[in-house]
Amino acid sequence: MGGFRELPREVKILTAVAFTVAVGFGIQSPAIPVFAGEFGVGSAAVGAVVSAFAFMRLATGLPGGRLVNRFGERAVLTTGMALLAVTSILAGLSWNYPQLLIFRGACGVGSALYTVSAMNMLLRVTPASHRGRATGYFQGGYYLGTVTGPALGGGLLGVSPRLPFFVYGVAVAIAGAIATVALSKAVPITDAVARTGTAAKTGTGSGAGAGDGRPGITLGRALRHRSYLAALTTNFGLGWAVFGVRVSVLPLYLLVVIKADAAWIGTGLAVGAIMQAVTLPVAGRVADQWGRRPSLLLGQGLILGCLVMVITWQTLVAYLAAFALMGLGTAFCTTGGAATVGDVTRGRGGTVVAGYQMTADLGMTVGPLVAGQLAASYSYEVAFLATGAVVLIGWIMALVMPSRPT
Repeated sequence: MGGFRELPREVKILTAVAFTVAVGFGIQSPAIPVFAGEFGVGSAAVGAVVSAFAFMRLATGLPGGRLVNRFGERAVLTTGMALLAVTSILAGLSWNYPQLLIFRGACGVGSALYTVSAMNMLLRVTPASHRGRATGYFQGGYYLGTVTGPALGGGLLGVSPRLPFFVYGVAVAIAGAIATVALSKAVPITDAVARTGTAAKTGTGSGAGAGDGRPGITLGRALRHRSYLAALTTNFGLGWAVFGVRVSVLPLYLLVVIKADAAWIGTGLAVGAIMQAVTLPVAGRVADQWGRRPSLLLGQGLILGCLVMVITWQTLVAYLAAFALMGLGTAFCTTGGAATVGDVTRGRGGTVVAGYQMTADLGMTVGPLVAGQLAASYSYEVAFLATGAVVLIGWIMALVMPSRPT
């Protein structure tokens, strides 16, 4: 953790909060289908409980960004975490299926507010020379939590399917209260725009957001930056291939084409998650030292390579190796993309950050549907080729982006 010494104190706090939120989310994951099933609903209704969270996250991302611009990150972060805590507990207290569906959707709203405000603060308080590393640690904390959470959730589920919701709510409430107090010294977003300087040594949160003293950038202006467009397209491809196809179509490919045991599905996902979590701090340093464009090109190239590997060598070894490569590629893409967005915003950019995060959610929503339909109508190879084409578009956009934001 020595690299933390180079970063503002807010980065350490936000990383700890990200870990806590991710652990709680993972704790809930195994409980959702069991709890929903107790109301006597079918698999489609159980899936709707999961989709309600993702849909509301996607729908409220941009409004959350506007709230960040209007009221500042700390207020929105506190509100988002409070909403997460309360609605999680209410979900655990649900008396029927419609209540569970409503409260899980409200959890998605809280998640959107939290993620947009946390990422905006992270990018604002960190100088450009350290944004990749800050993003790497922040996302590393999150993915470490996603690996830890399900194991804890399985144990709690044995006591009661409601208990994981209560534990998550209490944990998020405590983390939110600590974060609110600990982040009280962060310079408000409206003050940061009027300042100059760096935050890495002082930890006051005054640097990245106003390094050039310019006001915040609007989403419309950001869309005229080739760097931002490259970040959007690569993040969309990431959502499609990694957050979508990796957890939906690829496991089916293992069972139907490779004809391996279903136990290897969890092994592959664990290999990818571990590789990603371990690589994130290194990938962040690479994004700072090599530049954003090389990081995006390397990350997208690795993801393309894993898709080619799966199609070409239809073996269990290739399947596991592809998950490892995908984890590596994701680490470079996420750090390079987030750092690029930070370079473009240079201060108040709540809607810009929200737009970036929403592209991954959109890809995660569309990707499994399209790839699944292609696999059913044609073949898994066609589905992976289509996924590779989406990733390739992001790679091309990264190739033509300027080496520095304009």
